[in-house]
Amino acid sequence: MQEIRKSDKLANVFYDIRGPVLEAAKRMEEEGHRILKLNIGNPKPFGLDAPEEIIQDVIYNLPDSEGYSDSKGLFSARKAIMQYAQQKKIQNVAIEDIIIGNGVSELIVASMQGLINNGDEVLIPAPDYPLWTGAVTLAGGRAVHYICDEQSDWYPDLDDMRAKVTDRTKAMVLINPNNPTGAVYPKELLLGMLEIARENNLVVFSDEIYDKILFDGVEHVSTASLADDLLIITMNGLSKNYRLAGFRSGWMIISGAKHRARDYIQGLEMLSSMRLCANVPAMFAIQTALGGYQSIDDLVAEGGRIRQQRDIAYEALNSIPGISCVKPKGALYCFPRMDVQKFNIRNDERMVLDLLEQQKILIVHGAAFNWSTPDHFRVVFLPRPEDLNLAMDRVGQFFASYTQI
Repeated sequence: MQEIRKSDKLANVFYDIRGPVLEAAKRMEEEGHRILKLNIGNPKPFGLDAPEEIIQDVIYNLPDSEGYSDSKGLFSARKAIMQYAQQKKIQNVAIEDIIIGNGVSELIVASMQGLINNGDEVLIPAPDYPLWTGAVTLAGGRAVHYICDEQSDWYPDLDDMRAKVTDRTKAMVLINPNNPTGAVYPKELLLGMLEIARENNLVVFSDEIYDKILFDGVEHVSTASLADDLLIITMNGLSKNYRLAGFRSGWMIISGAKHRARDYIQGLEMLSSMRLCANVPAMFAIQTALGGYQSIDDLVAEGGRIRQQRDIAYEALNSIPGISCVKPKGALYCFPRMDVQKFNIRNDERMVLDLLEQQKILIVHGAAFNWSTPDHFRVVFLPRPEDLNLAMDRVGQFFASYTQI
């Protein structure tokens, strides 16, 4: 009988954060090995618990969570998000301009499905969070990667962005704070990116899921607070700031030139209706999370656990001969560079597999983030300090003698 094959639409869709290397790690675990996983920004397994008041509110409201909600989400949750948009200085956001999804991931895919025609292009950072590239590809579009400059704190290269705009370019994506680099973009840079969008009539998608995970006194500026003449879709959620990754509760805020996007917005509303609604129990967490005590501030402040772990990872990586790392200003990751000549690296995925096999440490290679050269990898600094120190020692031991064969 003829083999049943996947759709051709998936031919160039990748998500190697959970790809072949993770499969190898699972096989090793089945053989009895203990793998320290520094591959995914999932706070709970590392003892970073959500605030107890959020969990209690969800439990209290479970009896009222059995039915479908409005397709855009619970009124109380959207009202809290609307008020949060006001705090972030995003103008003229009404409750109807907010759609809640099963995590930001669902909304990224829906936003691309609703916008992209075959052959349309979308500007996406390199390195990127690969779901953006995958979602554009799945929608029939082409992801065009603009360079973020490691020598300039991983800020986007505006000249490179301008050079890559064509008559097929439909939108621009920015990730701020950035995954995987940890960069946080200043206001002046955001204004420059918005000017490129303005010159070329682009929709702007601003992924701000880490907007409270900031270090060293850096402030986050919401992209949508800087322009009301462009259509801007702001993505955010509970996964990172509130350590609720498993709740799958995220949202999009539609702001700016909504009057020029009525047809697209109708498409988003149709897609939200087709999946009936988002996870109702998780939506009961949103109002308490956004309106309650922001415990993330303690974790990222000087002396806080996440700040301490950032410092451990950054300092340890830079102490390894042949490894250098820009200091992350936000998010949960380091994206260090390897001296490819010193280590003879031609395939970064092979390096990650070698590290896994030799030291039982799981990280992600740079190519998984659509970085074009095999000279980077991403490290998650979520483990407790004692575990992170051990992991960094093992990474150092690995590179002390590593040469790719």
